[in-house]
Amino acid sequence: MTRIETFEAMLARGQDSALLRFSLGGEYLKHGDAERAMPHLQSAVEQDPAYSAAWKLLGKSATEAGRTVEAVDAYRRGIEVAEAKGDRQAAKEMRVFLRRLEKNR
Repeated sequence: MTRIETFEAMLARGQDSALLRFSLGGEYLKHGDAERAMPHLQSAVEQDPAYSAAWKLLGKSATEAGRTVEAVDAYRRGIEVAEAKGDRQAAKEMRVFLRRLEKNR
């Protein structure tokens, strides 16, 4: 059983959580499926709006899916969240990704 299958089975059993959605979205992203990653990462940030790593991965998946507007929004919101909780490294990384997106528009 793959990690995706394991996580999907957990979700099907009702074990929904921000961490599970983050993990599942991350696995889909690793396998090149940004479109399938996005709803899971969106769910992760809805369940835990202060989850800066999930915001960062949501921005990355939106970028890879060619959804620039959604990526910009995810990075901006992620930067706010990361700064509010003192997660400087995550905020710094998301600022770099955001600048790249804005530069290429």
